[in-house]
Amino acid sequence: MGSSPAADDLPYELRVGERTYVVTRSTVDDVPAIVDLLHDDALGAARESTTPADLRAVYRHAFEEIDADPNQLLVVVTRQDGGVVATLQLTFLRTLSRRGGLRMQVEAVRVAASERGAGLGQALLGWAVDVGRARGAVVAQLTTDRRRVDAHRFYQRLGWVDSHQGMKLDLT
Repeated sequence: MGSSPAADDLPYELRVGERTYVVTRSTVDDVPAIVDLLHDDALGAARESTTPADLRAVYRHAFEEIDADPNQLLVVVTRQDGGVVATLQLTFLRTLSRRGGLRMQVEAVRVAASERGAGLGQALLGWAVDVGRARGAVVAQLTTDRRRVDAHRFYQRLGWVDSHQGMKLDLT
């Protein structure tokens, strides 16, 4: 497994206490497990669908588009037994601001309930930050729903700063 945090260096081993996890670029076969992680709370359950038809069509199409884009990296984290226990998506955005800087957007961070509290989320976000640095990003940013109070505390504990007011407009 790679010793460098570069996105091209996958799979990548994450050691968390006595456990070893593996970060890999997701494949289409991972889509059902990713959707299960996205669906595994009150907010996700209201907006994600785990029906077989949606998994075959909607999510598969989205996955193919993400996977084909060199500025996107969707990863899964597995236990040694192969079970998917976490995911996140990185998007790299070139902007004119910050002197033409590259931004790394972190999205859809999810850790399975069975793995929470042991340091996996911290290790995964640390890996993501290292990937951003290796790719030349000047800032990492993420958004999190205001109702995810525990997530806010988690990100702040890792050094993320609530520095901007975010706004969204539903286009559906």
